[in-house]
Amino acid sequence: MADRVWRAWWQDQGVSLDALRLRLEESLGTQPVPTALVAHRDAQFLGTVSLIATDVEQRPALSPWVAALWVEPPHRRAGIGAALVETASRLGFRLGHRRIHLAALPANAGYYRRRGWTTLEADVGGLDILSRAAPPD
Repeated sequence: MADRVWRAWWQDQGVSLDALRLRLEESLGTQPVPTALVAHRDAQFLGTVSLIATDVEQRPALSPWVAALWVEPPHRRAGIGAALVETASRLGFRLGHRRIHLAALPANAGYYRRRGWTTLEADVGGLDILSRAAPPD
């Protein structure tokens, strides 16, 4: 999981794989945030997403965030990514958060908007900030 996420977003940013692994190990603690969710079929890794406290340093007051969605290329367009994002969002809502946030490249923001996310801000450090409100009780 760490290798996939690192290659997708952090390798070109100069972040070491070991540093990312340490960050992901925080998901193994006793607190519900951060949490990494993994989709698999038997022992086959299909994808992952995380629920983390903060994702965009320019917006520290926004929390929590769905982050680092990754689906293995042969398994894309099968609903795995949507299911991972939905599961992470529902976890945040069950924890009592009324709003969940997400950062996406502008080219990918439409994927989330089609799934009920709304754009809060565009071009925050090159990313669009989206959010989703908790469903009514």
